[in-house]
Amino acid sequence: MMQRISNSQLYQLILTNIRELIREPGVLFWGIVFPILMSLGLGVAFTKKKDVITRIAVIGEHHLVKEPADSASALASFLLANKSVTEKDKSGNQIHKLTVPDDKLGNTTFIFQSFEWKEAMVLLKRGNLNLVMDEKNGMVQYHFDPMNPDAQLTYLKLSKLLGSTGPVVKEANTEVKPLTVSGSRYIDFLVPGLIAMGVMMSCMWGVSYAIIERRSKKLLRRMVATPMKRSNFLLAMITVRVMMNFVEAGLLFLFAWLAFNITIQGSVAALFALFIAGNFAFAGIAIFMSSHTAKTEVGNGLINAVSMPMMVLSGVFFSYHNFPEWSIPAIQKFPLTMLADGIRSIMTEGAGFAETALPIAILGSIGFVFFVAGMKMFRWH
Repeated sequence: MMQRISNSQLYQLILTNIRELIREPGVLFWGIVFPILMSLGLGVAFTKKKDVITRIAVIGEHHLVKEPADSASALASFLLANKSVTEKDKSGNQIHKLTVPDDKLGNTTFIFQSFEWKEAMVLLKRGNLNLVMDEKNGMVQYHFDPMNPDAQLTYLKLSKLLGSTGPVVKEANTEVKPLTVSGSRYIDFLVPGLIAMGVMMSCMWGVSYAIIERRSKKLLRRMVATPMKRSNFLLAMITVRVMMNFVEAGLLFLFAWLAFNITIQGSVAALFALFIAGNFAFAGIAIFMSSHTAKTEVGNGLINAVSMPMMVLSGVFFSYHNFPEWSIPAIQKFPLTMLADGIRSIMTEGAGFAETALPIAILGSIGFVFFVAGMKMFRWH
């Protein structure tokens, strides 16, 4: 008899918990729908596509002139012999497309565009290019980071098309020039992204989740009884978090400087201003997100909904140019993208206030708007 009652209680408790779970749509969304959306986003970037698109910079416009009289140029002759297609990109610049069909591994489309050396290095540091080609005295030169697997694969494919299968084959008039330019390594690309991501995650969890947790534990009810302004309470949390972010970012940079000889090539003052603006932007978003939420489960989902897509899409670990062309303008408008690109431009490209004034202004405006809106909507319980 007691066993039957015990089994009935267990059944009723299981049924009660199932009903509670179903009645909480937030739990279902963050546990089921959100991971599916994340897998969709990553799948678009990394699954096999019909065409693998590779962008290559060619130093000097004359190497891409496809005329018979220009046959002395090996690159021009190569494009002419393989019947490349000349088009214009969205900016109106002339590009040369060459598609190499492959039924087993998928087609590869090479996009050649002429640049000056300085401009090509900037694009390479940003992850917009895989490889740089040049031609001197009839010798085709490949410039790329030997530690970059995408660049190595691009070189192997191109060298095969040009008649070379080895790393340096003089008979085929090709030569590899490993890049040693400061800021062209993957670690130079990664560290600024990690600093930007650290700011976002610190504000999301250190500000937003902390407020939601205090509200869920009824701690904010006690604070409302004190003569304390909401603005002072929120600004104090933001100030402490910004101070912690400076310490965390400073230690990360110190480690990168000691271990990998990473330096700041641009304006330190501009980097400081951009860092403050980025902190304020994400702190404002965190205040807005936590202004009403009282359940930690929902708060956890909201934080992940904001931070995870940007962490995947905004070019922290890899260039966002891996995503389809139509999505790049939208990705570039994310706060994390602006912060990461701005930090990279200062650390690896030597940028200053002139180049970073716009992202600083936009990030500061985002922080101000969300902070004011969050403060007006904020409730203690």
